[in-house]
Amino acid sequence: MYPGCRSLSLTFLSLTHRRLCTWRSLTSKAALCSSASTVSPQPPTLSCALYSHCRLFTSQRASAPRRSPPRLPPARRLSHSAHLPDPMELKEVLQVLEQLAPLSLAESWDNVGLLVEPSESRPVKTVLLTNDLTGAVMDEAEAMSCDLVVSYHPPLFRPIKRLVQRDWKQKIAIRALEARMAIFSPHTSWDSVKGGVNDWLVGGLGSGQVSVLSQALGGASQIHKLEFTVTSAEELNDVMKELKTCDRESTLQYSAHRPDNGGFHVSVTCSDSALPPSVQALLRHNAASLSLSILKLEKPPLPGHGQGRLIVLDQPVTVATAVQNMKSHLGLSHLRLALGSGQTAESSVRTAAVCAGSGASVLSGVKADLYITGEMSHHEVLDAVAQGTNVILSDHSNSERGFLAVFREKLAVRLPDSVTVVVSKADRDPLEVV
Repeated sequence: MYPGCRSLSLTFLSLTHRRLCTWRSLTSKAALCSSASTVSPQPPTLSCALYSHCRLFTSQRASAPRRSPPRLPPARRLSHSAHLPDPMELKEVLQVLEQLAPLSLAESWDNVGLLVEPSESRPVKTVLLTNDLTGAVMDEAEAMSCDLVVSYHPPLFRPIKRLVQRDWKQKIAIRALEARMAIFSPHTSWDSVKGGVNDWLVGGLGSGQVSVLSQALGGASQIHKLEFTVTSAEELNDVMKELKTCDRESTLQYSAHRPDNGGFHVSVTCSDSALPPSVQALLRHNAASLSLSILKLEKPPLPGHGQGRLIVLDQPVTVATAVQNMKSHLGLSHLRLALGSGQTAESSVRTAAVCAGSGASVLSGVKADLYITGEMSHHEVLDAVAQGTNVILSDHSNSERGFLAVFREKLAVRLPDSVTVVVSKADRDPLEVV
């Protein structure tokens, strides 16, 4: 090979190597901008062209004037913000919360759902989970610029006539509004739902067959059936028009068939609120009023949902072992124990009834070796002990708080990466053993 051609070949190969390195560097930088980008830069063809050109010159042993290689196009700049998840609105997060625990499962006396809603909503980026929304937890929420607080216990429970600084709960509501922070409370819907607080609590005892103590029922709005007879199709049309005006909130459901003796036998379902005007409308029609019968429809049970749980353990344990198991499950160093009449720490526990919070009303009268709840009154404990039932008390919120970490995992997987779900570090039971 001629020295001149060898020099030219080395020059072209050097340029080729530098171009390849440049392309790799630019490609790496573009990939760092956004790993989700669908843009796939192609390697420049300049290197192959130069290499082929160099081989041609070498084989022909000819020299040629040095050419400046064409300039590569600049690397495409990818915007990181273009690949961030879309922000989630408050109403969308609330839909997810209600899917996990429908508010219809809550007790009728409870105050659940969205309790505080800012006038100017903002995308939800941070959700704080707490058992009680105290002043300390509110400080924590403000420090992290929280957008939504999910407080298991409703901070607003009884009706209020004013918002003033003298009442600590009203003060928290004011602070939330000033910070444009929403407050949501699930309370007894979390207790009732399958896989909720009570299922988590009973799981601390070990494996076994679990059933619901107080069965939840379906929330059907149409709970009455009216059956009557009309003499003609014309009268049927008139009656149905009147009934439709009595229940505008729901779709009127009815069926009609014509028996052999003529006329039409009609069956109509209606809501509780629509019952009085519906009956009044039917009484204006002679045939319908004479044949009218009213049936109350029972709400269907919802398997697995309801208040309290009863477990039949696969392997019986002693009272002492049950205490240790619950200490570990609740993360507590102390529990309160009342031994049932004739019982000792070594007595066998095969069945246990549990209810998070203040569970005496749910547990009362249930036949079990052991009751587990947060709190019971002095006389309620005496009643249980008298019937030979052992009682474990953890204090109210200690029987509930541990579920927050479980719920955090359930919620986080259903929200986009743009939403952070945090369990409060300031939340704690107000009572402690000293």
